Amino acid sequence: MDSSLDVWTLCSPLLSLWINRFYIYLGFAFGISLWICFQIAIKKQLFIFKAKNSQDKSVPKATQDLMPNGFISLQKKPIFVSGVKIFYGSQTGTAKGFAAILARAVTSLDLPVEVINLKEYDPDDHLIEEVTSKSVCAFLVATYTDGRPPESAEWFCRWLEEAASDFRFGKTYLKGMRYSVFGLGNSAYPSHFNRVGKSVDKWLWMLGARRVLARGEGDCDVVRSKHGSIEADFAAWKAKFISRLQVLREGEDQSCGGRCKKGKCDSKPRGSQEPEPGSHLPDGSRPRDAKEEEPCESSSEGELGPDDRRSLGSVVDVEDLGKIMNRTKTAKREKDHQEEKTRLLRSTGQSGKGERRAMITPALRDALTKQGYQLIGSHSGVKLCRWTKDCGDHKLDEVHAYKTINKPGVVVSMLRGRGGCYKHTFYGIESHRCMETTPSLACANKCVFCWRHHTNPVGTEWRWKMDQPEMILKEAVENHQNMIKQFKGVPGVKAARFEEGMRVKHCALSLVGEPIMYPQINRFLQLLHHRGISSFLVTNAQFPEEIRNLKPVTQLYVSVDASTKDSLKKIDRPLFKDFWQRFLDSLKALAAKRQRTVYRLTLVKSWNVDELQAYAELVSLGRPDFIEVKGVTYCGESSASSLTMANVPWHEEVVRFVCELVDLIPDYEIACEHEHSNCLLIAHKRIDPNFSGLFLACDRHPQSAARHRLRPPSFKIDGEWWTWIDYNRFQELVQEYEDSGGSKTFCAEDYVSRTPPWALFGASERGFDPKDTRHQRKSRSKNVTGC
Repeated sequence: MDSSLDVWTLCSPLLSLWINRFYIYLGFAFGISLWICFQIAIKKQLFIFKAKNSQDKSVPKATQDLMPNGFISLQKKPIFVSGVKIFYGSQTGTAKGFAAILARAVTSLDLPVEVINLKEYDPDDHLIEEVTSKSVCAFLVATYTDGRPPESAEWFCRWLEEAASDFRFGKTYLKGMRYSVFGLGNSAYPSHFNRVGKSVDKWLWMLGARRVLARGEGDCDVVRSKHGSIEADFAAWKAKFISRLQVLREGEDQSCGGRCKKGKCDSKPRGSQEPEPGSHLPDGSRPRDAKEEEPCESSSEGELGPDDRRSLGSVVDVEDLGKIMNRTKTAKREKDHQEEKTRLLRSTGQSGKGERRAMITPALRDALTKQGYQLIGSHSGVKLCRWTKDCGDHKLDEVHAYKTINKPGVVVSMLRGRGGCYKHTFYGIESHRCMETTPSLACANKCVFCWRHHTNPVGTEWRWKMDQPEMILKEAVENHQNMIKQFKGVPGVKAARFEEGMRVKHCALSLVGEPIMYPQINRFLQLLHHRGISSFLVTNAQFPEEIRNLKPVTQLYVSVDASTKDSLKKIDRPLFKDFWQRFLDSLKALAAKRQRTVYRLTLVKSWNVDELQAYAELVSLGRPDFIEVKGVTYCGESSASSLTMANVPWHEEVVRFVCELVDLIPDYEIACEHEHSNCLLIAHKRIDPNFSGLFLACDRHPQSAARHRLRPPSFKIDGEWWTWIDYNRFQELVQEYEDSGGSKTFCAEDYVSRTPPWALFGASERGFDPKDTRHQRKSRSKNVTGC
């Protein structure tokens, strides 16, 4: 019994455990669950602690104080590259093929890509958009025959070159745009190998764009190609470009300074170190900010001369020092001698052979050619009109400098149907048929607002050799037509207006310099009229005798830049010592002219806008038919002028000045307005009731009429303005004058035409022809039309 009891006692607990085994399993499961939850909680706490620790290190304390509960709210990841735009200019299709290959490579990075043919791209309208688009632009451009761009890229390259060399765009026009260039060329033509690619790279940089990768150069010559073929050259550049894109996507913002090696951009920001010895900026450009890079002109050692190669790493031997010093002294003596000889020749106006020298020196020719002039002979030039929408209800500034010259000129604007210049509004000129030229680049003033920065010659008399007027006019028309031809195929150009533009109808002798100085000016005007071309001549009121001897012109202007002797000297800075008397005599000579006459007033804020009474007195002296009042246009910084943007009046200020001036001259009234040019036209309106006619007898008696032009004709007839010109009638009248030997003269009222309502002051169009399409980039300011 006892042994059985012992066995039962031993088995009881085991049996109990067996019977309650499910509870035991449940307990184990519950314990394991608790352990797992505990581990998860610990790991979560560690993660939060590390995150907060990292946050404390990366976020400034001031920022942490602003964060609720010490945590940063999640934000959308910033985008550093929104996409890639690939521009190509191709003649044979190679660049187009490369563009397609590059597009596929960019697509593999999951980036949006757009391939654009430069032939279908209008930089005038769209290039500025790349400044804020966050896109990276790749330009694949070929160099064609004689270093010219392919036909598809001609307009783009021409526009870019003009913009880069025009101070009115400024060096920050494309600031914010990111780009890289790959040029296609053939080194078998070393004089222009990859010229287009180099030029596009340089022009973009000069406009403020930021290069993200050094320029690539493809070479069709397999012998000289760096990688064995142009395809291999492109592949190498493409690999660098794709690698650079990947870096840019992460927010890296270092620009390429042009010293990239093996695909790595190792340049430092400007200002962190001195420029490398021998480095230079492109022609015509000025040093950039400390934050801006220098142009990339990757030159190889083979492009350097022997002396340059020696200077790279060698030192001068002491034994050679004496020879070098002797050569230096000899060169200096020869240079001084040549300069002295040149100075003497200039003072006498003679060349070395005893004949008159040419007005355009080689250095001046280079400077004016870079500014877009087509030079003619030795002293003349022609250039497309550079009218722009610069001072409507907004002032110019460096950020929006494109407003000043974004159009390639009024010619292109008119060809596209986007509006004409103020002469179209005031006088009915067809702007795209107007040739801007001058038979004399020389001037007798150095005006502070000179838009050529005084690069043209100066003088008080004609002392240069003289070209014949027939040659000047022939080449002027041909050059003008050639410049118009360049816009064939440009996006937006209307075919009908292009054909009209090839036929010159007007000539503005106001390009630069003093046209009236040209000894054969009357013959030149006669030739213009024989061709049916109207004449608009501008003079600076320093040659009264020439004004008296001038034959009839369609419209004669005198620049009245100031109304007192002191202010005229300050603004025009004339060369003549008796400049003020010459100025007054010129106005008196203008009063004797029977054809249309105009005072041109240029307002310079803080310099000549407070001389209203003095201006009114000058009006009574010259009795002009019209008075043009225009705000000065800022032409960029110049060491020759202290003019700044602060001197440019707002359009409202010009309107206010004109209203106050008209109150002082009761015979005149505001007739027209061209807001885009910041210009208004004042016209004569009243006839003296005691005066029997506009001129004594308007009987075509030249002697009495020339002596007794008591009052200008009224251009307000029956309450309507007639400021426009009947150009066909003028040609008939001037032909009669020529046929009669000057005995049958005519007056301004004989060739007037009615001014359309849209051109009048106070009209809602503000001088913009409704037949054209207004092209704006920014919203208008408030409307200011009344006095």
